Amino acid sequence: MINAKEALSVLVVTAILSLIISFSKGINALLFAFIAVFLVLLINILAKKIGSFYLDSEIEVDVWKLQRYGFKAHEYFKKPLLAGLLFPIIIAVISLGNVVWMASLIFEVKPKTYRAAKRHGLYSYSEMTESHIGHIAAIGILANLFFAFIGYLLGFSDFARFSVYFAFFNMLPFSDLDGNKIFFGSMVLWAFLAALVLIGLAYAFFLV
Repeated sequence: MINAKEALSVLVVTAILSLIISFSKGINALLFAFIAVFLVLLINILAKKIGSFYLDSEIEVDVWKLQRYGFKAHEYFKKPLLAGLLFPIIIAVISLGNVVWMASLIFEVKPKTYRAAKRHGLYSYSEMTESHIGHIAAIGILANLFFAFIGYLLGFSDFARFSVYFAFFNMLPFSDLDGNKIFFGSMVLWAFLAALVLIGLAYAFFLV
């Protein structure tokens, strides 16, 4: 279900985020952070892959990249900027380690070849709409929030916090992040999920 390229992207992002989270806290903190972040990413990815399967499509996960930095035709980097790796480091330095940017992965969707012959409404079609893509992204966010709640009930407060932080940063309607896909797929769905994430964030700050 997860190919070698996706696995490498997940491991690299996990390593960077766990190093930032556990910086100067020792090897035990690093190991826990690595496991917790890996589970957070894996839950999100698997949920989206399951969602895409039921929409007769498939997704491929990669490190978030930025190429355009402006609105004019010439305002783009010659090589994509690995924002998913650089943003966490830059934000950690600026905030002195108090903020961990966790939106480091994006996904692309492609319909399966037999999609047009299947069950999607009165008219058959093969293209994935913005609504479909938004729903796939939303499934990942919901999965993270659900498992954050389960983690909190089981006493894994750090895992619960990481899950909520991951959902929060990924809900930002920016670039190719999940939040942008959800926002343009359905603003109502984005607003609903944003409210849930903010409630979870409040719990993470004040109650966990």
